[in-house]
Amino acid sequence: MQITDIKIRKFFDEGPMKAVVSVTFNNCLAVHDIKVIYARERYFIVMPSRKNPDGTYRDIVHPINSEFRAELERTLIDAYHAQYALRETEGFEEDETLIL
Repeated sequence: MQITDIKIRKFFDEGPMKAVVSVTFNNCLAVHDIKVIYARERYFIVMPSRKNPDGTYRDIVHPINSEFRAELERTLIDAYHAQYALRETEGFEEDETLIL
């Protein structure tokens, strides 16, 4: 499965959540609302989830194996850093597509 598009939908300067990302796979499937988080001295992603009646959260979509999760996480965090740098140096706007 190939990641064919990454969109950084929103940047956050305050708090541990740094961005909300949408990803397209094989130009056929889009996954929205993946969060880029910085906490405990590292970046990681949190998959889209919904709140259950008991107050817990459950992922709506998630990687099935650790290899794909690691690849997805690395790719999204790299894209976040690249687009953040463009945003800072060139005024790159949020919600613009990062071409892979």
